[in-house]
Amino acid sequence: MKRDPLMDEPEGIEVRKIDLDPKKEGSPAGRKHNMELSIAAWIFVVLFALLIGRVVFINVFEAESLRNNLNNTKADSNSENVIRGDIRTLDGTVLATTLVDENANQTRSYPFDNVFAHVVGYASNGKSGLEAEENYSLMSSHSSLLQQIRAQESGEKVQGDRVIVTLDAKLQQTAYYALGSYSGAVVVMEPDTGRILAMVSKPDFNPNTIGIEWENLVSDSSSSALLNRATQGLYPPGSTFKMITTLGYLRAHPKDYSDFSWNCEGALTEGDVRITCYGDQVHGLEDLGGAFSNSCNTAFARIGLELDNEKFRDIAQEFLFNHSLPTSMQHSQSVFRLTKDSPDGEQMTTAIGQGDTLVTPLHMALITSTIANGGIMMRPYYVDHIESSDGTVVKQNEPEIYRKILTPDESGVISEYMKRTAETGTAAALSGNGYTVAGKTGSAEYDRDGVTGTHSWFCGFAQTGDPHVAIAVIAEDGGTGSSTAVPIAKQILDTFFYG
Repeated sequence: MKRDPLMDEPEGIEVRKIDLDPKKEGSPAGRKHNMELSIAAWIFVVLFALLIGRVVFINVFEAESLRNNLNNTKADSNSENVIRGDIRTLDGTVLATTLVDENANQTRSYPFDNVFAHVVGYASNGKSGLEAEENYSLMSSHSSLLQQIRAQESGEKVQGDRVIVTLDAKLQQTAYYALGSYSGAVVVMEPDTGRILAMVSKPDFNPNTIGIEWENLVSDSSSSALLNRATQGLYPPGSTFKMITTLGYLRAHPKDYSDFSWNCEGALTEGDVRITCYGDQVHGLEDLGGAFSNSCNTAFARIGLELDNEKFRDIAQEFLFNHSLPTSMQHSQSVFRLTKDSPDGEQMTTAIGQGDTLVTPLHMALITSTIANGGIMMRPYYVDHIESSDGTVVKQNEPEIYRKILTPDESGVISEYMKRTAETGTAAALSGNGYTVAGKTGSAEYDRDGVTGTHSWFCGFAQTGDPHVAIAVIAEDGGTGSSTAVPIAKQILDTFFYG
């Protein structure tokens, strides 16, 4: 056979044949194939790790909010087997319970009618308040196995878990009746724990008859009775905001703030904006503490012109303006709109708590508590623990630090100014009652669709040693803080300390 010369191997030259079989180990194609498999495997591992991480995050950090989400119907599906649990205070006072008649018909009952309407909420025509927040717990049961077996054998439903709240029934009733016929809100809390002791909003409603009155309640936009003003009502803070403005001045003058001096002549004009002290008062020569306790608008308007807008905004946002509050209870974000380029007039009005600044009563209670607690903001909470129907604790909540905002020195200075306000200033009606009060009044003017008025504010804390309680009160169209909000606060503080 004749050989093809092209197939002959040249003498002295080694010819290596390339194996293109991808299955054969060591071939270039095989190495490429293995690398592709390795990359794919690593991508799979990374994606799997991300998936596991997300599952863990949901179960650890988001489980409770997802369980109680109003769109999550899993808890309500337990209604065939579980009687909705009670909401009670620590001393056993029942705030919400389920009554079962002889025909096994269930009715949700609220023994205090309107008094706890917004904070406890309702569980028919949808859900609100704690009825919504703790829906999963109320519709779960950790009753003993024996109880569950007996219920199953008899064809009856098992009792759901109890939600034990931090609310104080006597304090809540006092706050409710002290607010009287005013629209507005009251929030009472412990500064060093974050426990909410009372929360009132008016106008209100009776959750026992909400099914009957539902159409009227949702169609009456003038009163907005279903709105929880304590957490969702947005108001100009008025002079209560001077607590924040004072902090701005302390940080701008850490070593010489005590040298502040202002001669109040009753009015201050800058451009086309004129700021007057309430009632055209003339305070005369004041230091910073005097301007604070007298609630001197012209002094704080002058401070507003001096402060750096961006640093002022940073302080407000440290206090959670323009951010959500650390609570799962449905609430509105407070608003602070001052910017680097804001004009002088806006600087002045912002510094005295007017202009475009808006805040919720819960937020003001949280700010006041932070000052009372040495600059540490605690996470507010409403539920002390969850227990089964036989009293076994299922989950215990503990106080939790949310953020450190002020130094002890800063909170100490502002606290002293607030004490001065309650001793000789605009909240002097709170002195001489057997407990020490530190506070700030506010007269928040508003103009809504050509209708003007003045909301009455008081924010403060009281102590016999350590801070025991912080309070925020707003009475819509109540006039000055000293005339309306302060007397309301006094009734609540008297009940807190003397029962």
